[in-house]
Parts: sequence; structure tokens; C-alpha cells
Amino acid sequence: MSRYEDDLRPLSLEEVKTYPLASRQSKVTVRDFARPIEADASLGDFLRSLPAILAVNSLRELAAQIRRAHSLHKPVLWGIGGHVIKTGLAPVIADLMRRGYVSAIVANGSVLVHDAEIAMVGSTSEDVDATLGAGAFGAAEETGKLLNEAARSGARDRIGLGEAMGRELLALGPAHKDHSLLCAAYEMRVPFTAHVVIGADIAHFHRSVDGASLGATTHTDFRLLAELVRRMDGGGVYLNIGSAVILPEIFLKAVTLVRNLGHPLADFTTANLDFIQQYRPLTNVVRRPTADGAGRGYSLTGHHELMIPLLAAAILCGEQEDPL
Repeated sequence: MSRYEDDLRPLSLEEVKTYPLASRQSKVTVRDFARPIEADASLGDFLRSLPAILAVNSLRELAAQIRRAHSLHKPVLWGIGGHVIKTGLAPVIADLMRRGYVSAIVANGSVLVHDAEIAMVGSTSEDVDATLGAGAFGAAEETGKLLNEAARSGARDRIGLGEAMGRELLALGPAHKDHSLLCAAYEMRVPFTAHVVIGADIAHFHRSVDGASLGATTHTDFRLLAELVRRMDGGGVYLNIGSAVILPEIFLKAVTLVRNLGHPLADFTTANLDFIQQYRPLTNVVRRPTADGAGRGYSLTGHHELMIPLLAAAILCGEQEDPL
């Protein structure tokens, strides 16, 4: 016998109302499912075989917005962190640059380090654990000399740090320049803005460092980025790939500067692509700038070495056919 009050009984289910399953509006149907592919399938076949669900839809929509920006002659800005370079993606991005799908590179300081080292010697990414104890981490002579000379010459000539780095690097005649985004951007006259926090990069403790030059050139690049962001109005795209703090903060400040000066900034697209979704990219890139219908934002989670080639394929396959 129940120990509860006499009038306390389990709620009756006799009058529960139901409906025919087929009458319900559902979020997923078999039309959206993935399809098996053959071993000799084309890239377009593969893209069409993906399920029309969640991240695949976001990837397809983002690729379509990038193609739209290209057709409208609006900027497609690629904001990247150093891990993008370290995972071997410079050739993929440089190819998109040649095809007109990269209007500018927006980089943090680690991109300068890794891209320059790749160009000069064909390798990068030292073993920090093995060198930190001896105080040798980041002490490569050529890297520090190049970055600091570029900052000094850039300040003298009143150009941005990214442009100065491309100029200085190409002047060396690096053996692996075909694998360098700095070199590709400089040769193709594509803007390359570099945004550094003094003390955050290895070159900042070398003997040749000049804080004033770093500050002047990176501030010039901030203003250049703000102009590029201004031009995004009416169809442009900004991608944040692999920067958790610096570039999301920089982008948000560029957005507010553009609007502070009274310029319109609407109907644009932002996206964050990373293997972990973190607060600042989601807030400062995807959500806040596009709020109140100003634009559209996407979040795609995955490893750069997989996601960026997949995005590139989705963009390029849409040139001839529209699997998206």
C-alpha cells in the first residue's frame, strides 16, 4: 500500500492525444541522407554524396557565400593562426588566392614565424619541451633577424608589417618560396596584414627587436584591415581559422571602427573554423558582428588539415556545377 496521501495517484495517460507520424514536420528525411560512393567517383560526386545535415549544410552555405563574394567583387578575408601554416595548408590557400577567392590574409604573429621559416629552410615548429629548459626556444638567428629587420624597414617606409615581411623575405631569394603565403601574397599584390602582441612572439626577445617599429607597422595593418572590413558591406566574407584570441579581438575592433565612422556594414558572412569552438571566435566573429540581421555567421568544427581542403573543394566545385 502506498504511503502517500489517499488522493495522490499517478497521472492517468488515458486521455493523451497523438497524431499520425506521417503528418509531422520533421527535421531529417531520407532525402538528406549520405549516399555511398564508388572508388572512381569524382570530387563533385563525393561532395554531392555528403548528407544534407548540420555541418555539411554550413560548409555548403559558406562555400556559396564565398563564391557570391567573388562574383560581387567583395573581399574574402582569411584570418589565420600559425597552426594553419604548420599543418601544411599554405599551397591550398595560395591556390585559392590565385583564383580570386582570397582577397587578403589576416595573420597573427606566429604565422610570420612559421611561414618565414618554411620559406627559408623548408621546415618549422621546433620541439618546445626539448629546448625551453636550456633557454634555446625561439632563438633561431635567421628568424629573429628577418622579422625585426622587416618591422624596422616597414616603419621607415610607413607600410604594414605583413607587407614588409613579404618584401624582406622575397629579397632573400628563399629556396621554398613556393610554399610561403607571405611570398605568394607579396608577388600577387594581395594584402597581408599582421597583428602582433609585443612579447608574444619569439622575435620579440632577440637583440635586434625594436618595439616602436613593431607597434607602428602592426597598427598600420590594423587600419588596413579596417578598410578591408569596410569593403565587406554588401556580400563580403571573413574567416577566422585557428586564432582563439588575437584575431577575434582585432576583427571586432575593426568592425566597431568602421561603424563608428558611419560606414554601412551589413549583408556579410563570418565563420569560425577550428578543432575546438572557443568563446572569443564564437562571440567576436560569429555572433556579435552579425547580430540584428546584419549578416550571417557559421561555426565549423574540425581539424584544419581536413576542413580547409574540404572547403576549398566545395568552393571550386561550385564554379562548374553546384553540388552545394
